[in-house]
Amino acid sequence: MDGPSGGCPPAAAPSRAKLPLGIVFSTALFCGEGAAAAVLCLSYGHSDDRFWLALTVFFVLCPSVLVQLTLIFVHRDLSRDRPLVLLMHLLQLGPVIRCMEALLVYCWSGREEEPYVTITRKRRLRKGYEVEMEQEVGHSERRLATHRNAFKRVAVIQAFLGSTPQLTLQLYISVLEKYVPVARAVLMAICLVSVTYGALVCNILAIQVKYDDYKVQLRPLAFICIVLWRSLEISTRIAVLVLFSTVFKHWIIPIALANLLVVFFLPWVQFWRSGNRLPDNIEKNFSRLGTVVVLCAFTLLYSSINMFCWSAVQLKLADRDLIDKSQNWGRLAVYYVARLAENTALVILWYFFKTDVYENVCTPLLVLQLLLGYCLGIYFMLLFYQYLHPCRQLFRHNVADFLHCVCCRRQSPGTPLCLEAPFEPGVRHSIV
Repeated sequence: MDGPSGGCPPAAAPSRAKLPLGIVFSTALFCGEGAAAAVLCLSYGHSDDRFWLALTVFFVLCPSVLVQLTLIFVHRDLSRDRPLVLLMHLLQLGPVIRCMEALLVYCWSGREEEPYVTITRKRRLRKGYEVEMEQEVGHSERRLATHRNAFKRVAVIQAFLGSTPQLTLQLYISVLEKYVPVARAVLMAICLVSVTYGALVCNILAIQVKYDDYKVQLRPLAFICIVLWRSLEISTRIAVLVLFSTVFKHWIIPIALANLLVVFFLPWVQFWRSGNRLPDNIEKNFSRLGTVVVLCAFTLLYSSINMFCWSAVQLKLADRDLIDKSQNWGRLAVYYVARLAENTALVILWYFFKTDVYENVCTPLLVLQLLLGYCLGIYFMLLFYQYLHPCRQLFRHNVADFLHCVCCRRQSPGTPLCLEAPFEPGVRHSIV
């Protein structure tokens, strides 16, 4: 659908570089979490808590190594002569040097005129119309885009492979000790912000991949709605797991592994059943083994996200884009119904088998708060998809249609509710 004026798209305008606030914020979270964890580790060392010290260090170093590898992979530094940058990555300070590079590119971008590298064509939704736009992309903007894409992946890895297990561990220690020192409280606060930001980035990446032909921009109200949705969903999920683990210490490990492995192997089972070959656009220099390793790491991150919150995308390893671009409301409903049932079962088991540790806590009220908090997170999720999604005009069906069909059973059994993003032949996407 064309705009009101119709005709050809306007002439290409030069692209202006935007301040990389997301890069600065991701770097601040990375450094802040590392510094807070270092202070807390000193405290554990003084009190001779070697087990908690080892776990805290592990949940800092493991995601940090993955972050360095991700930045090197995205920027392709192994094939370039950049010894200082590689040294900073070896010192686990890669995000710092990358952030400085991005800020330098931004500062120099407007000082001299530079020839554009390419022209991008995007569509923008305005009051029910599609307006096609052309924009010149220069060298500086292209380099900043590479930095932004790299730090988006860094934010997700740091959030769900580092901050989430770290927050779970420190909350567990606080419940057992009935005491929260300042260093631990600061670390848990930074981890919660990091996880919420990582989930927000997941939503933005999902929208950008599914609607690649459109210029997507979140309104402030949509941003606030996602933050409330994700913070409530993740915090209540972590609290339920921590409470359950304080009573059933030996059962929490199989439950966590079951959640992780089911989601990990599901995309691979679907891929094997399809009979297709592995995608060949991950990296042209990769062998088959290297491609499998990268896909396994990507699937592990995907399963880690779904263990604590909805990932906003579905993996499809048979597709060269690795992402199923259809918005299936059925999968979304099954996930949240199953997760709500699991949280309810875990918190009820904790309530009936709790120990004297919680004698000063009103446990019925705590159970009610956790369940209502998760339901409130679901409410904000429905609110976002129904009213605040930037591309909701492209939906074939919305949340209200799905709920109406489920409740009234007017939808014929042979017609699945599947929302697909617009697709143009020849357009390739990749988020690895």
